[in-house]
Amino acid sequence: MGAIRVRFDDRLDTVLAAGQTPGLGAQATWRQLVDLMGRERFADEAALIGRLRDLRGQVPMAVRMSSGRGLAGAWPSAPLVGLFGEDEPAVAEPVLGGVRLAATGWLGLLPRLGPASRGILRRRNDLPAVVRRGLDSLGSVDRAIAAPITATDPPVAVDADADDGAACPPPQPATAAPFGDAPRFAGPVGITFPIADLIARIDAYRHGWSERFRDPPPATTGGFRFVTDPAGTIRWVDGVGRAALVGASLAMPGPQGLVRIDAGAAAALRRRARFADIRLEVEGLSNAAGSWRIGAVPRFDPATGRFIGYAGTGQRPAAREPAPATGTRAAMSDGLRQLVHELRTPANAVMGFAELIETQLLGPVSDPYRERAHVIRVQAASLLAAIDDLDVAARIEGGALDLRPAEVPLGALIGRAVTDLTPLARARGVELAASGDAVAVVDDRAADRLVNRLLAALIAAAEAGERIDVAVHTAGRHVVVTSTRPRAIATMPGEPLFTLDGVADALADDGGEGAPLLGIGFTLRLARNLAAELGGELTIDQDRLTLRLPAATRPVAMDAMADG
Repeated sequence: MGAIRVRFDDRLDTVLAAGQTPGLGAQATWRQLVDLMGRERFADEAALIGRLRDLRGQVPMAVRMSSGRGLAGAWPSAPLVGLFGEDEPAVAEPVLGGVRLAATGWLGLLPRLGPASRGILRRRNDLPAVVRRGLDSLGSVDRAIAAPITATDPPVAVDADADDGAACPPPQPATAAPFGDAPRFAGPVGITFPIADLIARIDAYRHGWSERFRDPPPATTGGFRFVTDPAGTIRWVDGVGRAALVGASLAMPGPQGLVRIDAGAAAALRRRARFADIRLEVEGLSNAAGSWRIGAVPRFDPATGRFIGYAGTGQRPAAREPAPATGTRAAMSDGLRQLVHELRTPANAVMGFAELIETQLLGPVSDPYRERAHVIRVQAASLLAAIDDLDVAARIEGGALDLRPAEVPLGALIGRAVTDLTPLARARGVELAASGDAVAVVDDRAADRLVNRLLAALIAAAEAGERIDVAVHTAGRHVVVTSTRPRAIATMPGEPLFTLDGVADALADDGGEGAPLLGIGFTLRLARNLAAELGGELTIDQDRLTLRLPAATRPVAMDAMADG
């Protein structure tokens, strides 16, 4: 009888053990607690809410707002929603305007919410009818004019002996009275309001309310939020005009009317995984038009664990991002290389143990277990290849790539790569052929990695029926390697190297055999950077990819004559 393994979840204990260190420590604890409580339920929730309430005074409003935006579209507990609802309106708005609660949860919160928070709820059109009736039963105090209206009307005469309690509106703490502070004059009993001025104030109030709460902001907006259903269709948008985005699907890469979403979102949707920096292009004249970068996290029903969609944000791409300082880049490179080392050791162990099971070196094993061990070994090998690519990328970034240039016959090297990749090409319905020869002065291991990764990426990007022809020749001081460009790879303005057509990208990232684990985009950029380290370059033209590497001083024909 096999041993029963129990997974112990100590994330909450880890967060609580961090203490309430002022500054960044308190902010980190706040973020982690809100994130955990937004996704799961805990028995001692009241104590956790008290902990958050104690931390709130040490956490800047910007951090609290960011945490609230992270709950948008989720199903947090009612006490957590109430904690944000009693905060400043700017903090409460993304939570009360986007989270989902059962009707009983909303009804329990309503008496605790202030006028501003209840006003946020009144603007939602997806609340149950019983919750709307509960809002109506609390009166219209949260519908009062929230901001003073400037008017050039004459002073209003008010009787000093009049019954103030009957005429004054409900008190609004820390805000000005709707019509300004009226000076008191001793005079005849009665209150005089010019009718025309009163009507003008009402019109101004209605216009101001519409501008503040109902209409989308002008085209200067720099971001928006969205929520999808389980199929990946965008159902809710806040921050920009909704018309172009609502109804667009993350599952459909390529053009969708005015919208075009890169296929990385579709690949993440199939895996129910988070994604970031996915290109979104919106045409038209609305304030949503233009280029965006979107990211989102998956949402799951706390009760059933069922996937219920994505909650995400969109931001305008930075026109020019500042380059990190040299010391920062070196630190990042060292950190990535350390991570690669920590990943490689367990991956090697997993692959080695799977190979022992597959080859039955530890004893007889049934066929199902051997087949499973084979799958694990293949996946571990793919993971190790990705880890090696990360290591090379980190060394390039940190300027620590060890290169030993020598004369390398590229024709033979490319021929070996074509032989190794032919089974993958056949499985994908792609023809692969190579011709020509030339000698380049490069590091042989780096050149082998460059050629293999580049050809594997091209095969993964190609559609069934395409043909990839690789040709090698010498042109002046360079060895030129040209290859047919798959239809999926295209140049775009503003892109340093390439972009992938949506449909082909989805096919290439579908997890099929031989597809780059880190994606075609990473693989091609790695090839470009590796070519630059070798003293060459990789470019994409209308119909071909061109790789240029330093040529040897003597052509191949002279070498052959010397050998003869």
